[in-house]
Amino acid sequence: MAHPIGARFAVLRLRDFRIFVAGHATSTLGTLMAGVALVFAVLDSGGSPATLSYVLAARIVPMVLVLPVAGVLGDRLPRRFVMLSADCLRAAAQAAIAVLFFAGDPDLWLLLALAALSGLGEAIFRPSFDGLVPQLVPADRRHEANTFVGLVASTATVAGPALAAVLVVVTSPATVLLIDAITYVPSILALLWLRVPDPDRADRTSMLRDMREGWRLFAALPWLWTITLQFTLFNLLLWAPYLVLGPISADRFYGGAAAWGTISAGYGAGAILGGLAVLAWKPSRPLLVATAATILWAAPSAALAAQAPLILVCAGALLAGIVSAIFGTLWMTTIHQRVPAEAMSRVNSYVVFGSFSVGPIGLALAGPAATATSIPTILTIGVTWQIISASLLLALPAIRGVRRTETAVDPAAADAPSPARSGANA
Repeated sequence: MAHPIGARFAVLRLRDFRIFVAGHATSTLGTLMAGVALVFAVLDSGGSPATLSYVLAARIVPMVLVLPVAGVLGDRLPRRFVMLSADCLRAAAQAAIAVLFFAGDPDLWLLLALAALSGLGEAIFRPSFDGLVPQLVPADRRHEANTFVGLVASTATVAGPALAAVLVVVTSPATVLLIDAITYVPSILALLWLRVPDPDRADRTSMLRDMREGWRLFAALPWLWTITLQFTLFNLLLWAPYLVLGPISADRFYGGAAAWGTISAGYGAGAILGGLAVLAWKPSRPLLVATAATILWAAPSAALAAQAPLILVCAGALLAGIVSAIFGTLWMTTIHQRVPAEAMSRVNSYVVFGSFSVGPIGLALAGPAATATSIPTILTIGVTWQIISASLLLALPAIRGVRRTETAVDPAAADAPSPARSGANA
């Protein structure tokens, strides 16, 4: 019998999953580096907090507009092809943004357009990514697979901002943005190298009907749409202000890019710790545990609102990172085991669509709202919302009643109809 620790790492013996994770790790590292670089590229070029809000919002807007269609594409077309196209688009957009900053202070409208193209690539990529992961591993290894995907993101969250902070100081933000564009190349090569056959696609009617079937399945799962609704307002009230006001606070009160890189690295370090913990931990009520943990996602905003010493802000970020790994693994594993494979991209597109639908508003308004009031006021509103919303979700039977399973759930026997059955009744 395999040692329990060895069994947790057995998913890495699967060739295609191992190749996929390696390529994804490189592009994720570049993306996390670019996040820091873009913030300080805008600020160093004379951009105001409002300008930074607009640039960050421009990247999210296409995700809101395109995600439902991208989910249909992920279920109708080969997911690898969709992801390859998205990676090429994201690489080109990031390279163009880097060139703009190399050339001097960029025109705002051109910068917004390129940021939107980058967001479009992300919108196209994400539903197919969420659908491809369960194709690479058997059902009883999806918990471990989602944990390792999370660990990749967590490690990048530590290394990316830290490396970006150093490179921003010794080179320039534009250099870091160009490096991000290059990091998509290994991801593209990894996708080309996979040997995973594309699943048989059921006969489709129109894209509109496919979208409608995906929505019916999404709406038929109370645990799915209630948590998605919570994250809609989480991104509006807590996380969008944190993403905008966090680096501004670091710039004003904690010393600049190096401080924000340290805070972001603390978040990533926590996510690594959380990922290692959840790798060997499978709670019997995964969504109950995941939802309870999300209360601590407010910790870094609370520390920034209090203008606490930098070490306490980093400690708050560490706690939030631990929460992100625990929640992400338990949440995605539940989705992968309870949503039919043929509808995975569409259903996940509605999850991401709902989560980010008002995020651009939060990004666009965080800077102006903080100018009109104060940074602590806006951050405190988000902290208060997170505590209240998580507490309300914990009382819902739909959240408390979801129990762990090691195999994919048959939709006909679970709490939702299959997409085919839904479509037949349309």
